[in-house]
Amino acid sequence: MLVPAGPVPPLTDPFQRRITYLRVSVTDRCDFRCLYCMAEEMDFLPKAEVLGLEELERLCTAFIRLGVRRLRLTGGEPLVRRDVMTLVAALGRQVAADALDELTLTTNGSQLARHAAALAAAGVRRVNVSLDSLEAGRFARITRRGRLDNVLDGIAAARAAGIAVKLNVVALRGLNDDEFIPLVEWAHGQGHEVTFIETMPLGDVDGDRTAHYLPLGEVRAALARRFTLIDSAHRSAGPARYVRIAETGGRVGFITPLSDHFCDSCNRVRLTCTGRLYLCLGQEDSVDFLPLLRGGADDPAIEAAIRRALAHKPRGHDFVIDRATPRPALARHMNVTGG
Repeated sequence: MLVPAGPVPPLTDPFQRRITYLRVSVTDRCDFRCLYCMAEEMDFLPKAEVLGLEELERLCTAFIRLGVRRLRLTGGEPLVRRDVMTLVAALGRQVAADALDELTLTTNGSQLARHAAALAAAGVRRVNVSLDSLEAGRFARITRRGRLDNVLDGIAAARAAGIAVKLNVVALRGLNDDEFIPLVEWAHGQGHEVTFIETMPLGDVDGDRTAHYLPLGEVRAALARRFTLIDSAHRSAGPARYVRIAETGGRVGFITPLSDHFCDSCNRVRLTCTGRLYLCLGQEDSVDFLPLLRGGADDPAIEAAIRRALAHKPRGHDFVIDRATPRPALARHMNVTGG
């Protein structure tokens, strides 16, 4: 169902931040087990608790009616969900009708080669692909199950389909901290942006995150020893801050949830595949929409519930990652709410 045109009151939180960006985790399942994201052995949600694709579309459409202009599909790995392209196509029609500015996807790239053409046909113009190493053996160690050649094939297929690719690199001390310059050079040589991300303390991942946590100030300093960095006013819908590399002409982003948080300008909320709306990635404040959806609530009731939920959005997160805080900030794994 397309969203009819017409003004509606803006969707705002208690701090007068306008919420225009929805991230939707369509599945908690993933074919990788990245060591900073998931445990080696995971217990995934029972299928009965997962919303159907039509239910997800209905919730997304309610947010679009209330003024959300950008929507990102995440996981887990979104492309492992059966028939997920029907949801992508339905939301793509909202872009075609100018009810939505942008429909994007965050993916590990493993399934991208076979879906790239269909994503482009549905109106996806940009994807984020996780790529933490360009060395096949190291990539396999970080992802535990991934194959680098599959991901590189997916990136090439997306580019061939006319989809812009931004590469996401989680900065990991002692694991990939000697690859930041090669990753930038490769990405810019292929015409892709690259964004570095600090690891976040969500979920038990069978290891000590403090051993690999790397503040992005150190990453920026390492890049500055090789390149000329020019601060950029460019902003995406997300929290990254950007520089331009004079030698390549390409952009590099930095997402710093721990060393320099970006909560004051937060414009987003996250919806899980079970219908739970998380108001902040780093807090447990949430509202469960599954009872409304399966209890016969009409669209005005769902929209009213969304507005009530936003009244509880917190000012920001309280991430801490140090040896004095050995447990994760939240028990919830990243694959539950998406990145």
